[in-house]
Amino acid sequence: MNKAYDITALIEQMAVDLRQALDIDARTAMVGIHTGGVWVAQALHGLLGIEAPLGVLDISFYRDDFTRIGMNPQVRPSQLPFTLDDRHIILVDDVLHTGRTIRAAMNELFDYGRPASILLATLVERSGRELPIEANVVGVTMELAPGEQVKLTGPEPLSLEIRSGA
Repeated sequence: MNKAYDITALIEQMAVDLRQALDIDARTAMVGIHTGGVWVAQALHGLLGIEAPLGVLDISFYRDDFTRIGMNPQVRPSQLPFTLDDRHIILVDDVLHTGRTIRAAMNELFDYGRPASILLATLVERSGRELPIEANVVGVTMELAPGEQVKLTGPEPLSLEIRSGA
């Protein structure tokens, strides 16, 4: 089960949907979640012409399973080169699955400031939600069997791969 997806077309449609969902102005900023979310955010940031530089979150220290899985050897510092206070933040991730990554990302964002709003954009929304988290803008929705995973590879070119847990 490996369907080909036109990632460029999905991201272009996401940009259209984001323009409809939010008046993008000088108070708008975009933040990508490391790693795949940053790749998607880079493409969207360019298409939308957002003035503020792209922000990057590494949510490793904010994960609720941090004490069980330990430190990721590739932890990088988050980079938010703007103040979050009173900004409209577009938070971007590659795959929305359980909702735990988004919860951790929002916790980290609020440690940096108080945004006016947070809009969630994700390239893939898949089944298996564990927390009440919903994306505002979605590239593609997938129903996957237990044990299946979807992985974004990149950065150039971006592609989606569905892997079986067997």
